[in-house]
Amino acid sequence: MSLAQRLRPADGDPEGALVLFHGRGTDENDLFPLLDELDPERRLLGATARGPLTLPPGGAHWYVIRQVGSPDPETFQATYRLAGDWLDGLLADHGIPIERTILGGFSQGSVMAHSLGEGTDRPRPAGVIALSGFIPQVEGFQLGDVTGLPVAIGHGIYDPVISVEFGRDARDRLTSAGADVTYRESPMAHTIDPAFLEELRRWVRDRIPTAA
Repeated sequence: MSLAQRLRPADGDPEGALVLFHGRGTDENDLFPLLDELDPERRLLGATARGPLTLPPGGAHWYVIRQVGSPDPETFQATYRLAGDWLDGLLADHGIPIERTILGGFSQGSVMAHSLGEGTDRPRPAGVIALSGFIPQVEGFQLGDVTGLPVAIGHGIYDPVISVEFGRDARDRLTSAGADVTYRESPMAHTIDPAFLEELRRWVRDRIPTAA
């Protein structure tokens, strides 16, 4: 079993990859437009994946929610392995190293980006974009060595779904662990700040510079 995916080709040979994971109850189409928002020059292979679970109230999910901040261990672990295998296969198929790959996501997808980019048993990407999410506290996941890892975190101050305190906790934990953290709070709820996307455009370009 693998993950359903949607790909946006690069213009020419890809200089890296940008992989985005959607939030709870949507699918691989939800964040697909952000690929062009974040990489308008299409230097990178763009990819979005669909969560493997179908749960109430509908749409695709990455894991079962028991408590915000602490995913259900069984479904999280299964998805973590599945998504890791899918990501490794995607990059191998296109000859793109993880070191030139940015992982990003929103809400549940942010949790997956944190996990796949920062887990102790995963290789480090070029950067992680985490929007309105958290670093999971769950059996089977441990934060690895993130020294120097660029991580961009955005969170709404008035988020009623995943409190901004989770974003602040991720910022503090990663900063203490030596990551290169960019952190922005916005006066909004559980959504993506368009102003932060403008900043992330430059951030993505800087993380994966054009090869000489």
